[in-house]
Amino acid sequence: MRQQYHFRRSIDGKLLIWDVIKLVKMAQGMPVVSVPLDTIQELDEAFWYDLGGAKPTCRNIAEHAKLIQQTDLKYPIILCHEGRVMDGMHRVCKALMQGATHIMAVQFAKPIPPHFIDVDPETLTY
Repeated sequence: MRQQYHFRRSIDGKLLIWDVIKLVKMAQGMPVVSVPLDTIQELDEAFWYDLGGAKPTCRNIAEHAKLIQQTDLKYPIILCHEGRVMDGMHRVCKALMQGATHIMAVQFAKPIPPHFIDVDPETLTY
């Protein structure tokens, strides 16, 4: 698994960052459930582009398309306690493109504290 991070803005505007490799380890052994794709809010949001980093250029979209093609649906996505995607958006897109109506997921029961707060994403190790 390549190093990646989940980013989300807090209500007060702070950049909250989770290390996805740590989330995957935390999620091991959790019950896997089937989640309707229609409940994945991020499908109708600018998920990869809403924090002002990368722009949705044709090249960037093609890079995401390649990642979508390469992803493996046997691994469940990870949802936060509110049902928001923390890891697995490429898998969600692949399932949608294949005509699936559901995807396998694990969901944290309570909030997971971020691993970093207001750290410049460019300084993170990839």
